[in-house]
Amino acid sequence: MVGAAAPSSCYASPLCTWFVAACMSVSHGGGDSRQAVALKSVGRSRRSRRQLIKCLALSGSGSVQEALVTSFGPCNNSSNALSSLFGSNSVSLNRNQRRLNRAAASSGGGAMAVAMDMQKEAKVDKKPPTEQRRVVVTGMGVETSLGHDPDTFYENLLQGNSGISQIENFDCSVFPTRIAGEIKSFSTEGWVAPKLSKRMDKFMLYLLTAGKKALVDGGVTEEVMAEFDKAKCGVLIGSAMGGMKVFQDAIEAMKISYKKMNPFCVPFATTNMGSAMLALDLGWMGPNYSISTACATSNFCILNSANHIIKGEADVMLCGGSDSVIIPIGLGGFVACRALSQRNNDPTKASRPWDSNRDGFVMGEGAGVLLLEELEHAKKRGATIYAEFLGGSFTCDAYHMTEPRPDGAGVILCIERALADAGISKEQINYINAHATSTPAGDLKEYQALAHCFGQNPEIKVNSTKSMIGHLLGAAGAVEAVATVQAIRTGWVHPNINLESPDNGVDTNLLVGPEKERLEIKAALSNSFGFGGHNSSIIFAPYK
Repeated sequence: MVGAAAPSSCYASPLCTWFVAACMSVSHGGGDSRQAVALKSVGRSRRSRRQLIKCLALSGSGSVQEALVTSFGPCNNSSNALSSLFGSNSVSLNRNQRRLNRAAASSGGGAMAVAMDMQKEAKVDKKPPTEQRRVVVTGMGVETSLGHDPDTFYENLLQGNSGISQIENFDCSVFPTRIAGEIKSFSTEGWVAPKLSKRMDKFMLYLLTAGKKALVDGGVTEEVMAEFDKAKCGVLIGSAMGGMKVFQDAIEAMKISYKKMNPFCVPFATTNMGSAMLALDLGWMGPNYSISTACATSNFCILNSANHIIKGEADVMLCGGSDSVIIPIGLGGFVACRALSQRNNDPTKASRPWDSNRDGFVMGEGAGVLLLEELEHAKKRGATIYAEFLGGSFTCDAYHMTEPRPDGAGVILCIERALADAGISKEQINYINAHATSTPAGDLKEYQALAHCFGQNPEIKVNSTKSMIGHLLGAAGAVEAVATVQAIRTGWVHPNINLESPDNGVDTNLLVGPEKERLEIKAALSNSFGFGGHNSSIIFAPYK
């Protein structure tokens, strides 16, 4: 049946293009030599040879069109390949098919030339290979319990100061956990309009202030901003939890009446609105969205932002993460998960990655934002380059909602892919800012994966920023990326505090000790993992 043959018809088929060309050439006096070339071009496929022989035989006693219809079914039959996929009988002929039909109807042996022209045209349309655009860090902004600018924040880390204390924002006496890395003093003055400050969730306020501080840190004044191509400036700052306080307040208001609800409760609760509001404020029209992959959020945002720059879709990106859930519903939720430390009488000792006496993680809050820029764009405006972003990767454990994969395969794969993306060997990595949250299972599994990948490197040094500021959830990776870049800039890596009794199987030679250490970093890896099995690794290096 003709209809049954339609899926192998000449609709957008390279094979049919050559069949048509061969048949038409013979029909218009191509001779035996052309038949031989046509047969050779089909290759060793018996079915293809039989179709061509049939076509050639028929062309001697009838039209080329008749031969093709007999061999393959009509090209304009409504039951073509695309209609079989999408269920439509109204798919029009594509450009190549129309050209072939016109050629078939004309006199002369030009079909082969038509086919060759199409091949030439396809080659011309291909973009020539270009040198990959390099991505550099030119600005940073933070909001943390240890400081509101990168230098203060990192100096506190180097000194081993803890930002973990008793929760003061609300009465948490009924909870078994009453400690967190809470930001005690925070001001939006000069950064966010007072009217918005009263209505927005803290995660958005942290995001906006850290984002604008990153611009200031990067030397992006109004005059510099005026020279930017706003269509190639983007914002990608994510959040794991979004506006939970706004949402919680809306629920309480709803108990009285919907009329009491904040009219902005829906948009201010969504994770994307922080990036949107910052772009709106700046007038940046490039890539703008958010990613939410639990505690791996920031690394996902940073790597995707770098990729937008590499692909030429942006020249400048503000990227990172922000979260603020030290509120009753946030604390209660993690308590219910049995994930939090209950060392309430000694808050500064509560977060203790790799220590055998750890009893869960400590919640933190804040934001971290990097200003990523295409290298030549940064050099043209005379920006200070802090470090170069080399690459990264994502994987999924595909094992459990909250527990790490026992064999560490997902983490190892993520690290190996990140190294491949960065184009460096594992021997070139000599500093790792680990995810290490102070949970019994997570710390050990990550350590084993790191030992598997880098254990033979005598220069490797590993630390955990969370030992001092707790776990900032979706903001953790960005704040730790700032710490990583600061380590590259200063040549100092911060200590691991509270590591008093290392877990069995943990070689402390791989870990930074209780005091800061001098280290000339060749390349640095920063890990972030999240509920759902989300793994992410990103790599920075000194700019050369």
